[in-house]
Amino acid sequence: MTRSTGKMLADRARLLGPNVSTFYEDPVHFVKGEGVWLWDADGRRYLDCYNNVPHVGHCNPRVVEAICRQAGTLNTHTRYLHDMILDYVERLTATMDVALESAILTCTGSEANDIALRMAEGMTGKRGIIATDATYHGNTALVSQLSRSNVPRVGFGLEGYVRFVDAPDSYRNPDPDGTLFAQSVARQIAAHEEAGTGFAALIVCPYFLNEGFPDHPDGWLKPVAEVVREAGGLLICDEVQSGFGRTGTHFWAHQKMGIVPDIVTLGKPMGNGHPVGGVVTRSEILATFRKGYRYFNTFGGNPVSCAAALAVLDEIEAEGLVENARKVGLYAGEQLERLRDKHEVIGDIRGSGLIFGAEMVLDRDSREPASDFTDRIINAMRHRGIIHSKLGRHKNTLKIRPPMPFSRENADLLFDTLDAVLAETPLHP
Repeated sequence: MTRSTGKMLADRARLLGPNVSTFYEDPVHFVKGEGVWLWDADGRRYLDCYNNVPHVGHCNPRVVEAICRQAGTLNTHTRYLHDMILDYVERLTATMDVALESAILTCTGSEANDIALRMAEGMTGKRGIIATDATYHGNTALVSQLSRSNVPRVGFGLEGYVRFVDAPDSYRNPDPDGTLFAQSVARQIAAHEEAGTGFAALIVCPYFLNEGFPDHPDGWLKPVAEVVREAGGLLICDEVQSGFGRTGTHFWAHQKMGIVPDIVTLGKPMGNGHPVGGVVTRSEILATFRKGYRYFNTFGGNPVSCAAALAVLDEIEAEGLVENARKVGLYAGEQLERLRDKHEVIGDIRGSGLIFGAEMVLDRDSREPASDFTDRIINAMRHRGIIHSKLGRHKNTLKIRPPMPFSRENADLLFDTLDAVLAETPLHP
């Protein structure tokens, strides 16, 4: 059945329930993807500058072939023995510090973060969690409590176990060496202990993507890691968005930030769109979890998912995609500098590798966020065939996070279009 846009929206509300989110004022109906491109139902092509789920490109041939081959051979759960999960975990953990040597595979990043928090409780005997106030770590009953941008209206009373620190903001509140952030975390640790909850874990995206990926030097997380360890808690790094070479400088953003976390959680890009996630940790943490919690995931670590995930690692290596991210990211930074010199509405630019963007302001002196303007820019870009989004506490930072094969030529199209849209769009409607 081919539905019109209006019919599709009406049927979504009828069949999927109200408030099912869509991007853009005029939602897009995509029917095909290839590499960094998407096509809508009318045959129009769009440059994808947003989606990290197809990490090595939409419909990547290597991944598609691996999925089809394994699906045609065997797919079952991990209570039967199969090599694929062992091959994958060996390959995956080899990209991290030697201390991070074991893993649980899941279907989603939400599941991974849920497990990570239970691991922290099992290791510490405490339940107090700390997160930033502008983050997102998933949608289970537990991890949904970690967000203040997607707060559930009805919960299970778990909010008493979560305390927040201000998300770092290198533009408005510089913290060059991470000391201020570490001090904020230390205060919330003390509050957890005073309340009798105790401190179990700090969970962060090591590149703070949802927070607007502030401009921090390599090694910035070292002070807070020391605070967490001295307090007896665990440091959880959510690498769902920032991992698998996206920063262009390191395979994992926690490596860029100079730390070895106790737990690393993974999701979306891991299988290039095939649902697979994971939790990587030290062997003693995993052993404690296995003893204290009865955990089994029917689909987590199934052979087809592992085949997809292995193919992603193969593609990253074979095509030099980390180095591509580094080179294209440097070029993107140059183009953003050019646009900032030309457009007063751009207050700040930042990024590393294939994470980059610009923060829009009404006035460079006051740094007042241009949130509504940013929204209009994103919608105008969509109508010009460029897909990206916004994030940060004020939702005024362009979120540009394309698939890893993104090229300089793709960047030229992106920034030429953005230049024209910025010139054509009035600051006030």
